[in-house]
Amino acid sequence: MYAADQASWHVQFKLSFSANPVMLLHVKIVPHISESWAPYLAEELKQPYMLELFAFLETQKRANIYPTRENWFAALEQTAFEDVKVVILGQDPYHGPGQAHGLSFSVPYNEKIPPSLRNIYKELQRDLGIEIPDHGCLTAWAKQGVLLLNATLTVEEKSPGSHQNRGWEKFTDAAISALNEHRQGLVFMLWGKYAQDKGASIDASRHLVLEARHPSPFSAYRGFFGCAHFSKANTYLELHQQQPVNWQLSDAVSQLGFDFSSPTS
Repeated sequence: MYAADQASWHVQFKLSFSANPVMLLHVKIVPHISESWAPYLAEELKQPYMLELFAFLETQKRANIYPTRENWFAALEQTAFEDVKVVILGQDPYHGPGQAHGLSFSVPYNEKIPPSLRNIYKELQRDLGIEIPDHGCLTAWAKQGVLLLNATLTVEEKSPGSHQNRGWEKFTDAAISALNEHRQGLVFMLWGKYAQDKGASIDASRHLVLEARHPSPFSAYRGFFGCAHFSKANTYLELHQQQPVNWQLSDAVSQLGFDFSSPTS
């Protein structure tokens, strides 16, 4: 897991102020990537653009950054490189308190289901007859090989897109490129133009690339509903001798044995 220990983060700054302030950064390497992804991404973390990104994040200590530091690489921790079957690309983490936990479209059990995820559930129900769960936590998908990867892995509270073009996109491009080149027979679900542009280099002769409109309430009725991506993914996986994904999520009460609707004390 990404090291949450503050002692593992060492960032030194030399500031030179002028008409255009310049920050000269000397960053001692910080993060730990999961063992399965390390052959493809460990060196990427040492690149200057990533060191600048980590240094930038260190300067944001007074801001509320989501998700919390230990969940920045949660998608890669939850789904090992060799276990990936399906990739669902998102854009930004959720920017509200308590929502983001490192998996695209997913929220913790006790958080309200976001509108886009609710539409994903509606399409699952239409496509496969899946019952809509009472929570928005997609960890069970991740554990089955569904990589829930955002293009940008952090965001400032109430400021969507605030950490775009800081380096995360290049890093997540490297993750997608590694899957594209070193794996075969994967399913990539690209919802909306942003995801489709990011996945433009995926080799459709080696993988199944599924495109649709974004599940946002603003676009779901213009091409997401009816896309049948979940049944198409499972059919493809079975044709390639892989276990299909069980898209049905257990309710939070049965999953955790705890009723979040009841006050604790």
